Amino acid sequence: MQKRYDKIFPGTICFSLGLMLLGVLMDDASQIPAGLFRIVTMQDLLITDYVYIAGPGAALVNAGLVTIISICIIRFSGDPYNGFTIVEMGLMAGFSLFGKNVLNIWPIILGTWLYARYQREPFSKYASVALLATSLAPLVSYMALGSIHASIPLGILTGIIIGFILPSLSAYTYKIQNGMNLYNMGFACGLFAMMVVPILTAFGDKPDSVLYWAEGYNKTFIVILGIMCVSAILLGLFATSVPPWAVWAGYRRLLSTTGRAPSDYLRMFGAGPVMLNIGFNGILGILYVLIIGGDLNGPTVGGIFTIMGFSAFGKHPFNITPVMIGVALGAYGMHYTPDYPALQLAGLFGTTLAPIAGHFGWPFGILAGFIHSALVLQTGSPVAGLNLYNNGFSGGLIAIVLYPTITAIWKHRRPTLRDEDYYDLFEESAPIDTSFWRTKRSEGTHHSTHEMHPQHLDRDGPNSRMSDDVPEESEVD
Repeated sequence: MQKRYDKIFPGTICFSLGLMLLGVLMDDASQIPAGLFRIVTMQDLLITDYVYIAGPGAALVNAGLVTIISICIIRFSGDPYNGFTIVEMGLMAGFSLFGKNVLNIWPIILGTWLYARYQREPFSKYASVALLATSLAPLVSYMALGSIHASIPLGILTGIIIGFILPSLSAYTYKIQNGMNLYNMGFACGLFAMMVVPILTAFGDKPDSVLYWAEGYNKTFIVILGIMCVSAILLGLFATSVPPWAVWAGYRRLLSTTGRAPSDYLRMFGAGPVMLNIGFNGILGILYVLIIGGDLNGPTVGGIFTIMGFSAFGKHPFNITPVMIGVALGAYGMHYTPDYPALQLAGLFGTTLAPIAGHFGWPFGILAGFIHSALVLQTGSPVAGLNLYNNGFSGGLIAIVLYPTITAIWKHRRPTLRDEDYYDLFEESAPIDTSFWRTKRSEGTHHSTHEMHPQHLDRDGPNSRMSDDVPEESEVD
């Protein structure tokens, strides 16, 4: 295991235990078991805020348990650690506050394990996909508890089918989005749910979105998230065995990337710059919610956790801010306000489109966010609240339309589909040398930085050549 990864497992365990400890401290400990029971017996359709239905204590305990389960699956399956491991932990912790629980994730994981056995391949290749596919955990809960045909065996069978189908589907959808939508699994799950809902309707079922939304927890979560973000920044600067000036230089290079998937920042820049990015992105997420007059609760804290997770894989302040601005502008343009619950989530999760801002420039990031603010309110209806990564579904549709359009009309180039293997995201872990990057302009001389993607390197070593058709140029003052 590379040295830069050796703290991921213990760090995640400490983070998970910290969430559970906070849960016990924030609520009456005697009420937490009852709260967990309410969580596992909910249908979990969007938007089901566990803080609202069970209290912050049970919600945080559930998040801690699910995160521990997730990192143990990665660890004991033999899946290599890399930047995407941090993404998965952010996703699992975040969505465990509104939709994933300690029971409804297991049938999907089992289905993916069976798929690996069917393909006669190690489960380690698909462990990450298994965790991501739990986006459809509400469908498991619905078929077990909410459908007119509901039964526990039916819920389990549904989860197994989901886990068995999603690996091949997500590998295909990854290519057609050209790295412009970071939530690839959200798009794949959205397509799957769009087929399932009409079938359920034909059999007399009527799944529909709900809204359980907690208010009044802003001060509490500001303190919790603020401590997490500041701690991440301090750890990045002073606890990575790298001088602070070198960490900061690495972070400046990180800010010069477009974020186009796959951009594994942990492999490219190491732990220090990634920890800084986690802290700054988390603070930005908190500020966004507060500026628009929103609520810090299960779903929005989940959105901030997701942004912090993707800080190791594509998101940074320069490429997520334009998207957030676009969503806020779109909210006002559609006679809503940004504090409308679904639009609060759109501003946070809509940063899945950060690569558009990074690749084409901030005006197109604002455009993407503006479109997303309208589209995401409509994509929830066809999937009836069954896909937790609904913003990823909307983001995928936008990416598929905007990428070729902007490329052909604005850049006067012919758009082409990328052909990278989705599973390379989870199997590559060798560090990438970016020390030759320049992040300043010398007086009278123009320097540019080149974004380097892990899949464009030969697998014989971290210092291998870049592909000739890849570099994305950006300037950093």
